[in-house]
Amino acid sequence: MAKKEDLRVLRTKKMIFTAFMNLVEEKGFDAVTIQDIADAAMINRTTFYAHFKDKQDLYDQIFTASIAPFLKIIDTGGFSGANHQIKLKTVTYLLTQVFKTIKENKRFYAMALEGANATRLTNLVRELLAKRYAKIFQHLLITHNQKQIPTDFIISYMTSIFIGTVNWWVHADSDFSPEHMAKLVIQLVANGHLTVLGIEIIDD
Repeated sequence: MAKKEDLRVLRTKKMIFTAFMNLVEEKGFDAVTIQDIADAAMINRTTFYAHFKDKQDLYDQIFTASIAPFLKIIDTGGFSGANHQIKLKTVTYLLTQVFKTIKENKRFYAMALEGANATRLTNLVRELLAKRYAKIFQHLLITHNQKQIPTDFIISYMTSIFIGTVNWWVHADSDFSPEHMAKLVIQLVANGHLTVLGIEIIDD
């Protein structure tokens, strides 16, 4: 019985997600109301509030689901803060999955990187990294001129790279495949940024 209820919840959330993205594309985030979403998803407001606190919570949940593969890069062992190492093949595969997810949700990312939404997106990425990986980043003990670089600086740095890359890809008229994007990002980052952060790339 619980399984059927779970399927109903997933189906309802998918209807709400789709309705919300269509409405935001049509009217813009700020203009969309809860009633608009409920009407478009063919549910009542009570059903909406059974799953989401408000419109911002809905936005955050869609985004969190969309970047799940990005978070797996560290979760699955592709990156080791203690050893200052990144496993090349593992991270290439995982980053390719990230770009596949972005391609499948291109409309959402294009919407999320416009106007005030871009600030929301950037802040959410930064918060997710800070909550989940602060301890890992602290293991790096990165220094410059004998002064330790703050963890929040590293997190902001990673966030800016991710957001900037995604912004270019969703708006550019490019035929770069997800795998090509993954390899390109790793190549560019490895040639400078990771060295600065004191991270070694190993061919696992």
